[in-house]
Formats: sequence, C-alpha cells, structure tokens
Amino acid sequence: MLNALTMGSMSAMTKRKAAEVFPFLERYIARKEEQIAEIEQVIERYEKKRLIEERNYQAMSSFRKIFAGKKPDHHLAVEYIHYVKRPMEQIRQLRAEAEQARAILNGSKPSDYVAISDDLEKEIGL
Repeated sequence: MLNALTMGSMSAMTKRKAAEVFPFLERYIARKEEQIAEIEQVIERYEKKRLIEERNYQAMSSFRKIFAGKKPDHHLAVEYIHYVKRPMEQIRQLRAEAEQARAILNGSKPSDYVAISDDLEKEIGL
C-alpha cells in the first residue's frame, strides 16, 4: 500500500491517521474528476469547432476556396497541441493524482496511519 503512495512523488511524506484524511480525500477526488470533465469539454468543443470549419471549407466551391483561404497545416498543428495534446497530458496527470488518493482511500482502514505527501496535504487542506 505504501509503495503505491510513494510512486511518482519524491516530496516529503507525513503520517496521518486515515480516519482524519478520508473526508478530505473524497472531496479531493471529486474535485479532480470535475477538473477532468471540464478539460474534456474544452477538448470536445475545439474538435467540434474544427470539424465544422473543415466541413464548411469542403462545402465551398473551388472558386470560393481560392479567396477564402485555409489555415496553414502548421497552424493547425500548433492549435492541436494547445487545445488537445497538452490538456490530455493534464488529464493523465489528474487521473494519476486521483488514483493515488483512491489507493489511500481503498487500501487502508480508518485506524491505520497512512503516508501523505506534503503536496497532497497542502491540496486537501490539512
């Protein structure tokens, strides 16, 4: 159990009674899941917008396409990195943090002492 807590975190650890930490962890996990959902919505909105733009461009006549112009591919790549790739990395990180908190929540009894990283302790407000 403690090995799961220390993975991916090299910051100092403090021991706390699990019963003290459980209510905070549940709120922490819920907050992380809300953040994940918000980021996923941003990604979906961007992809929907891109799809509509592309569909509208393809629906234009050849003559209108000449004057309308299309974003260069490297601009699209930069947009993709900004609106999709980096947010997906954030989602992976948030899921790992939530999973770490779930490991504490599921892997310990209320009477146990669990190791909490200083970063997690600051975020949950202990």
